[in-house]
Amino acid sequence: MLKAGIIGATGYTGGELLKILANHPEVEPIKAASRSNAGNQVSNVHKFLYKALDLEECTIDTENFTDCDVVFLALPHGASSQSAKELVSQGVKVVDLGADFRLRTLESYNEWYGAEHKWPEVLADTVYGLPEIYRERIKGADLVANPGCYPTSIILGLMPLLKNNMVDVHTIVADSKSGVSGAGKTPTANTHYPDMNDGISAYKIAGHHRHTAEIEQELGFLAGEEMHITFTPHLTPMTRGILSSITVTAKQKLSQKEIDECYYEAYKDEYFIRLRSMNDLPNTKWVAGSNYCDIAAVWDERTGRVNVISVIDNLVKGASGQAVQNMNLMFGLEENAGLKLGFIYP
Repeated sequence: MLKAGIIGATGYTGGELLKILANHPEVEPIKAASRSNAGNQVSNVHKFLYKALDLEECTIDTENFTDCDVVFLALPHGASSQSAKELVSQGVKVVDLGADFRLRTLESYNEWYGAEHKWPEVLADTVYGLPEIYRERIKGADLVANPGCYPTSIILGLMPLLKNNMVDVHTIVADSKSGVSGAGKTPTANTHYPDMNDGISAYKIAGHHRHTAEIEQELGFLAGEEMHITFTPHLTPMTRGILSSITVTAKQKLSQKEIDECYYEAYKDEYFIRLRSMNDLPNTKWVAGSNYCDIAAVWDERTGRVNVISVIDNLVKGASGQAVQNMNLMFGLEENAGLKLGFIYP
């Protein structure tokens, strides 16, 4: 049995991690820590865990976690790098759900996040934790950078087309809509219920969202060239879920059959990818609470573009579920262990 720790357990991703790990067949016990709830039960913050998980939080000092096999860091950007460095040096494997290790260069990290990085020498070699692309590297990793939620939906949606050189990568337009839990637990004017409910709003458009760098980096690796995309995120009045609607121009005329075959070959062995169709377009309701990504890719004969719809639960495949999927790979466990169900429907 693995001993798992969570540093930063009070947020939505921390709560989701606690729920998944408490039901994981290969994990026991769990350690949890936070700045604000140290010395109290996790159910003091996550009310849904009352009587379900008897666990007192400790302080976030890494020495409290050196007896763990794996630690999940669910901290703001700039706060993970030092903790990861200390834990890995003690032989503890780390999955970082923050942004500190997602970008491959210090220059890029400084440009997009502007925080001091305490372990920049490992950036170039840190494994990006998207199992459908980097599975073999994840298996041998001591430190994994868990992808962001928007990047997960967009990269998985486009990966087959880019790997097969079927589209012009300089024509990618990604329109993504997220549930309000993606904005974090601390309320703001934009996430306050009267302002958020019954409306949809775009934010950080025109290359201002930090996930833009991560998306362009990974799509660039797939395509073998640098690129810029148009990425427009939206906040929607739902609790969880992301729907990314992506369009890209084909290099030559395609058929729906060619696109279907392309996606089937790319994902036929992927447990957490479910392919949909024009008559069965993905819905965020169908993935809520789960680690699945549902994708439909449809050929538009009129415009010569491919339309891709990709949906995930931002807290699960977009964060905590994918982190546990990475943990499973790092320790040679069944990849879907602890993640087979979890749906919330209707």
